[in-house]
Amino acid sequence: MSSRLPVDVPNSRGTLPNGHARLPDWLRVNLPSGGAQAAFNGTLNVIQGNVLHTVCEEARCPNVHDCWARGTATFMIAGKECTRGCRFCSVETLKQPDPLDADEPERLADAAERMSLAHIVITVVNRDDLPDGGADHYKRCVAAVHRRLPETTIELLSSDLDGNWQALEHLLEEIPLRVFAHNVECVPRLDLLVRDPRASFAQSLEVLRRAKELRDDLWTKSSLMVGVGETDREVTDALQQLRDVGVELVTLGQYLAPDRATAKFLPVDRFVTPEQFLFWAEEARAMGFRSVASGPLVRSSYRAGLVLEEAETGRRLVQLPSAEH
Repeated sequence: MSSRLPVDVPNSRGTLPNGHARLPDWLRVNLPSGGAQAAFNGTLNVIQGNVLHTVCEEARCPNVHDCWARGTATFMIAGKECTRGCRFCSVETLKQPDPLDADEPERLADAAERMSLAHIVITVVNRDDLPDGGADHYKRCVAAVHRRLPETTIELLSSDLDGNWQALEHLLEEIPLRVFAHNVECVPRLDLLVRDPRASFAQSLEVLRRAKELRDDLWTKSSLMVGVGETDREVTDALQQLRDVGVELVTLGQYLAPDRATAKFLPVDRFVTPEQFLFWAEEARAMGFRSVASGPLVRSSYRAGLVLEEAETGRRLVQLPSAEH
């Protein structure tokens, strides 16, 4: 696996590495130093040593330095290529990715153990080439981590399994999860612009609804990105639809276009202010969400352990990223 790091992460001056337009000051990211840099390097070494992929790298997350310096990472399983081609995502698209790696569950468990993780997020690529969408492989990865680390809480950020409800039922049956997550990504009106045609807000809502129906002991979680053409009111309406199907944890963040000159990727429509993110956070809490992370640099797995703890304790614990972190 390459040691390549995200290339669309804004630097401390608020500009992208390619010199494109200056970003607002609230999108600055400070790089780690000292002990934080050592922790970052340690996380990188564990990931590379176990031949694993992370969504931190493949999706070019702007919080990679913050999270890795804390010794946490979001692991991406079932390969590093996706069978879908959403216009916001920098993960490579292939119609026929490599076959699943039967050794991946144990390598994942080994990495989690070496990092002494108290909470682990496992995310997946879409595998529409597989009859079950990859559900059985996802389940085996979760089970392997639980066998090795029975006290570690596990969060699965799942695909929609192409609407295969039998596969969803198999995935969730007796799986040792604490959080089941699936992202709606954008407001419903923008589905066809932002997401692959095989995905939709309605189908994602149904995944979340059925997951809660199948396993009401699990926390359900979803994420919205803004800056792709939505209105403020549409974000509020999307949040309410998520709450109506029982979603309890939610994150909202700013879309940043991948740093590649291609028509595939959407341009940024607007940079939403921290104040507006705070407004949505308060709206979401008023709707009954148990935990909310809402800010320009927030991503779906942002400080996921704290998001879970906030939901379970009722205390506000999630601090948003800033230039001072």
